[in-house]
Amino acid sequence: MRKALVRTAAVVAAGLLLATGCGSSDDKDASSGAPVEIVSSGPPSKYRGTELDRTIAKPDLTLTDTSGQAYDFTARTAGKVTLLYFGYTHCPDVCPTTMADLARALTKVSPEDRAAVNVVFVTTDPERDTGPALREWLDAIDPAFVGLTGPFDRIQAAARSVGVAVEPPTVGADGMVTSTHGTQVIAFSPDNVARVLYLASVGLQPDGTPVGVTADDFAHDLPLLIHPEGGAS
Repeated sequence: MRKALVRTAAVVAAGLLLATGCGSSDDKDASSGAPVEIVSSGPPSKYRGTELDRTIAKPDLTLTDTSGQAYDFTARTAGKVTLLYFGYTHCPDVCPTTMADLARALTKVSPEDRAAVNVVFVTTDPERDTGPALREWLDAIDPAFVGLTGPFDRIQAAARSVGVAVEPPTVGADGMVTSTHGTQVIAFSPDNVARVLYLASVGLQPDGTPVGVTADDFAHDLPLLIHPEGGAS
């Protein structure tokens, strides 16, 4: 998973390059290579996640859920906050940690807010992550989480469209399969665009400060994403 962490840092440093439109008529065509930059000036953000300088549109994506049914991502997640993550079940560290952080965060918000959030995990290793395998893995974390699988090229295109780098799984000399992918959690608001992303927690700095976001950070931001005008449930 070390490759994935390096890739994530590089993506953030350079800006997130989108492959499709970003949901604003004022945005440049992403096919020209226009980056989505992290906001670094202006008033302090109310979010503990990372704000972007322009929105990311939900990917036009239909995959297969863990019950074997077609899952239209945009249609099925409409009207809710949706946290999208690309990873794989055999990941030894970052993927299970990120999903566990999200599950813990959802126990820290009100039942009404919990019902207003979707968590969607898209595998980057579809050959091994069959529907039953995904369901078993997710059920151990949170049975409400959605797992999606499908053709790798479709998954890769969707990931790239939201600025997440995904490469085909590789087999090492020892036979171990590694899936190299970015570790961003993309937070889509109920209006179907993302203005905030989260860099998965990857351990501690020497002073004990977490690297990346924590469950408490997600819990802090979820009500803000659900109630952007400051309302509360």
